[in-house]
Amino acid sequence: KTLKSNVLVTLVRVEYNGEVLGDSPKTDVLPSGTAEYNFSTSFECSPEGPNSLDVIVQKPLLLTVLEVGPREKKKPEKITPLGQAVVDLLPLLQGVRSLKVFAPLYAVPASSSEKLHPKATGGLEVTVSTKELLLSATQFSSGNLLSITMEAAYSVPGVFTVEGQQNYMACLQIPAAGEKELLLLFQNGILKADGEKEPLPRPKNWPLGTILAPGALAIPNSFIVGGPYEDEDGDLTRSKDREFRRQAESTKRIVWDTERRCYLDAAAVAVLQKRIAECHYWPVELCKMSMASGGKGKTSKADKGDEDKQIAFHGVAYVNMMHLLCPGVKQIRGAFRVFSYQDSEVFEKTRIQHSIFRDLRSQLSLAKEGLGTSPVSRAAPTKAQKEDKDSSGTVRSREAHGTMVALISLCQHWLQTARPREQCLSPQYSEAGTFLVMEIKLDRPLVPKRLREELVRRVKEMIHPKPELRPWTGGAKKAVEAYEKCVTSVAAAILREYHELFGKQLPGQGMIDHGTLEEQRRQLNYELNTSGKYFAFKEQLKHSVVKIVREKYLKTEAFENQGQLQEFLSELYVFLVGHMHIALNKLLSGENVSSTPTPCTTDKQLWLFAREAEANRDLKLASLFYRQRIAQDQCSIQSWLDYGAFCLLHEDATKAQECFKKALCLDPQHTQSLLLCGIVAVKLQHYEEAEIFFEDACCLEPSSIIAWTLSGLFYELQNNYIRAERNFREAKKLLQAQLEEERRILEAAEAEGKKPSTAPGHFLSSCLILYLFLVSHGNLVLKTPAPGIASCKEISSQLLKPDRSFIFSLFSIFLLLLLLNHVLNWAVYGFPPNGCWGNKNPTLGLTETHFLAAPCPAPGPQPPPCTIFMKTVEFLMKVNAVRFVHKALAHELLSLQGGPTCAYYLALAWTYSLQEDLPRCEECVCEAIRIDPTNPNVWAQKGHLCYLKKDFDKAKNCYERVISFVEDAVDMHIVYLRLGSIYLEEKEYGRAKQIYLLACDNSASCLTWLGVAIACYRMKEMEEAEDALSEANALNNTNADVWGYLTLICL
Repeated sequence: KTLKSNVLVTLVRVEYNGEVLGDSPKTDVLPSGTAEYNFSTSFECSPEGPNSLDVIVQKPLLLTVLEVGPREKKKPEKITPLGQAVVDLLPLLQGVRSLKVFAPLYAVPASSSEKLHPKATGGLEVTVSTKELLLSATQFSSGNLLSITMEAAYSVPGVFTVEGQQNYMACLQIPAAGEKELLLLFQNGILKADGEKEPLPRPKNWPLGTILAPGALAIPNSFIVGGPYEDEDGDLTRSKDREFRRQAESTKRIVWDTERRCYLDAAAVAVLQKRIAECHYWPVELCKMSMASGGKGKTSKADKGDEDKQIAFHGVAYVNMMHLLCPGVKQIRGAFRVFSYQDSEVFEKTRIQHSIFRDLRSQLSLAKEGLGTSPVSRAAPTKAQKEDKDSSGTVRSREAHGTMVALISLCQHWLQTARPREQCLSPQYSEAGTFLVMEIKLDRPLVPKRLREELVRRVKEMIHPKPELRPWTGGAKKAVEAYEKCVTSVAAAILREYHELFGKQLPGQGMIDHGTLEEQRRQLNYELNTSGKYFAFKEQLKHSVVKIVREKYLKTEAFENQGQLQEFLSELYVFLVGHMHIALNKLLSGENVSSTPTPCTTDKQLWLFAREAEANRDLKLASLFYRQRIAQDQCSIQSWLDYGAFCLLHEDATKAQECFKKALCLDPQHTQSLLLCGIVAVKLQHYEEAEIFFEDACCLEPSSIIAWTLSGLFYELQNNYIRAERNFREAKKLLQAQLEEERRILEAAEAEGKKPSTAPGHFLSSCLILYLFLVSHGNLVLKTPAPGIASCKEISSQLLKPDRSFIFSLFSIFLLLLLLNHVLNWAVYGFPPNGCWGNKNPTLGLTETHFLAAPCPAPGPQPPPCTIFMKTVEFLMKVNAVRFVHKALAHELLSLQGGPTCAYYLALAWTYSLQEDLPRCEECVCEAIRIDPTNPNVWAQKGHLCYLKKDFDKAKNCYERVISFVEDAVDMHIVYLRLGSIYLEEKEYGRAKQIYLLACDNSASCLTWLGVAIACYRMKEMEEAEDALSEANALNNTNADVWGYLTLICL
C-alpha cells in the first residue's frame, strides 16, 4: 500500500532464517498505490530441523519489496529494493494457529525511498498460519519464554577506537533440558564516541545484523525504557555510583540494543531453577576483535600471521540470577561490572570451567548459521534471483557469508594463540570501570507469588480462633438475679422472725442502746439455730452461690493448690457481698439499683496507669492495669496489642503471641497485628509462620513503608539478602513518593499562604485559634514573661483552682466571639449560620481549627532526611521489639551520609536502657546532646538515665531544662512525675505541687493527684490535700498510699 504512481511493477521476496522462501509474481501498482500480490509460500518447522522452536521464537519473517524496472535492449530487468518489513512469529507459540498482521514497510536508504508517501505508513498485509498448534495449551502453560536484551557497555577502555572494522561481541549460555546449552551471541556492537546519551525510550532490535532497511530492525512494541538506578538489580545501584554512571553514559560506549529470545519447556524451566539455586552468578563474556577482509571468507597469509595483534580483550560480567527465584520476580535489569576473564575467578564464582569463546568454538562454529549477523540463502535460486545477482542492487550479498566465516575462524584462531596478550590487556576493563547494562526477562516468574487468598487462609490456620462457645451471659445473669432474690427473701424472713420475737420498732420509741441490740442479736441467732431455720436459709443461699460459681465464674474443676483457692474465695466474697448490698438496697428503698456500675476509669486512663507502673518498675501492677483495660472492652484491638507489647518486652513471648493473635482474630485486615504476629513468631523461632505474616502484611497494604522494611529485616535474618534488598528497595520507592507528595502539598500551601485572606471571619478564626492554643497548652512555660502578661503556669493554676471573676471573664469572651460570628454571617450571607440561631450543635466557627499551625522554626541546620529504617524504628520502639530495632539501626548507620543523627542515638540509648546497660546508654545520650542540644527528648532521656543511677541532682537539672522548652518531650508525664518526686524528697513542696498540678492538667492520674496531696499535706494545706486525695481515690481506689494519707488527714 501507499506506493507512488511512478512505481509501476513490484514483487515481494519472502525470507526466513537465511532461506529465500520465494518471490511473488510481478504485480502492477494500482493508481491508488496498492498492489495485490496473492502470494503464498511455506517452510517446515521441526524440533531437529534448522527452523526449530528456538529459531521461531527469536527470528522474524523478512519481507522485501522490490521494484522491477523496464527491460532495456540486451540488458536484464533492473531490480531495486524499495523497503523491508518483518513479522514476529512469537504468537504462533502462544496458542495461535493463524496470525494476520499489517507489517509496516521501512524504506531502504540507498534506494529511491522518496517513492514512498512521506506522511503515510506503507505496509504489507500478511497472514501466517500453521496446520496444527506448535505448542499445546499444557506445553505453553508449563513452559516459559526467556528474553535477554543486551543494551550497552559503558566506560570502555580508552584504547577502543572508532577507526577500523571492529566486532564487539557478548555471549552467554542458558541451560536447557538434559545436557543441552543454548548459546546466545550478541555481536556487531557499535562503538560510539563521546556525545549525547542514548535516548529513552528506544526500540529493541532484532538479532538480524545488517539488513537493507535499518528501520526494520526494531521489534514492534518492545522498548528500552530505563529507570532509576536505585531500582536496578546490578552492581552500581548505590547513590555514590550515580554520578559516575551519568558521566559514563555520555562518553565512549558500545551499543547493541538487541534482544534475543528462547523458549524453555517444562524440563528446561526445572533445569534453569536448579542451576540458579546451585550457582547464583552466571558469566556474560565480552570480546573485541578486528573484522577480517576478503569476500570469500578466507584470510591472507599476512592476516593469519598478524591476527593476534588485531584482536584483544576478553572480559566477563557476573549476573546474580538469584533475583529470579524470588516470588513474583520476572525481570533482572542492571549495570554489571566487567572484569578480566580469569579461569580461576570465573570457576570460583560461577562453577563453570569453560569459556564460550575459547573452549566452545566447535559449538560456536555449528551455531554460526543460526546466530550469524547475515544468514546465507540456501534455497534454489529462481529466475528473478539470478537476475538480481547480476544487478548492482543485490538484497543479500555473498560477502556477508564470507565475512561471518572469516569472523568465526579469526575468533577461534585468536582465542587459541592470543591468551597471553589477552591476560595483560583485559585488566583495562577494571581500570576503566567498564560496566554492561543488560536485561533478563521471563514471561512468567519461576516462583509464583502467593495469592492474597492463600495468605488469608494460611493466617487463619495459624491464629486458629477457637470455636465460639455457647453464650453464658444469660445463665450468669440469671444466676446473679436468683442470688439477689434469695438474699431478699432470706432478709425478709429474718425480719419477720425479729418482729415476732421483739415486735416492731415504732418511730417514737427512740434508739436502742448497743447492749440491748447485742442481746437481741444473740437471742435471734439462738432461735434460728434451734428451730432449724438458720440451716434452711443457709441451704437457700448455698444453691444460689453454687450457681454463680458455675455460671458466672465457670469454675467446674478442683483447684491445684491452696493459694488459688484462697484467691478465688476472696474474689467471690467481694462479689457476693457487693450484690448482697445491692439486693438489700432494693428491698429497703424500693428502687431498682444498677447491678453493674459504670467504670469510672477510661481506656486511656488505664493505659496511662500501666505506663506509670512500668516506669516505677511495678510490673505486676502494670499487668493488672493492662488486663483491666482488656476486661473493659475485649473487642479493642489496641488494648490487646498494648498488652502484647508489654509481655514482649518482659520476655513472655508466648503470652504476647496470644495477645497479637487475639487482635488479629478481631480484625484479620489489621496490618499492625500481622506485623506484630510476625515479630513474635521470629522471637519464638517460628520462621515459616513469620514469613506468612510479613508477606500477608505487604500484600494487604502494599503502600506500607514499615511492612516492606520489616519484611526485609526478616529476610536478612534468614540470610536471604536478595529478597531483603528487593523489599528495602520497595520501601524506599514508597518513601520517596511520600516525601515528594508532602513537598508538593507544602509548596501548594506556601503558595496559597502568600495570598491575602479576604474571607469573612478570618480574623475571628485567628482569635479563636490563639485562645484555644493558650488554654490547651497551659503546661508551656515562659522563661521571662513580659510585664503585665500572665505566664502559662498562672493560666494553668487558674484553670485548676477556678476563680469566679476568671470564669466570668472567659465566659464573656466566649459570648462575645459567638455574637461576632453570628453578626458576620448575617451581614455577609444574609442568613444565620446552619440555617437557624438555635442550632443544636453550634460550631462557633471552629470547624477549620483542628489543625493548628506550628510555630515557624528558628533558622538553623535542617533536620536530616527521614529514612525507611528510622520510620520503622519509631514503630518498633512503641511495640518493644528490641531485636528488630538493633537490626534497623545497623542499616541506618550504614545508609547515613553525614554520620549518625540525634534520633539514631536516642533510639540506641533506649535499647541500652531496657537492657540496663547504663554506661553505653550514657554514651549515646551524650552524643545525642552534642548533635542536637535543643531537643527536649534528649534531655528527658538524660534525666531518666540520671534518675535510674540515683543521681537526683543531675536528673532534676535535666527535667527542669525539659519543661523550659516550648516544645514538649514525648514522655512529659513521666518527666513530671519524677521531677515532682525529686522535689518532695528535697522538701521543695511548693515546686512539687506546681509540677504535679501541671501533670494533672496534662494527663491526670492517681499518682499525679497523690503527689499534689502529699505536697499540700506537707505544707499543712489539709483541705486541698483532702480534695486531691479524693480525686486520686476516684481514679484508683486500690492505692494504699492514698488511703494512708486520708487516714493521716482524718487523724
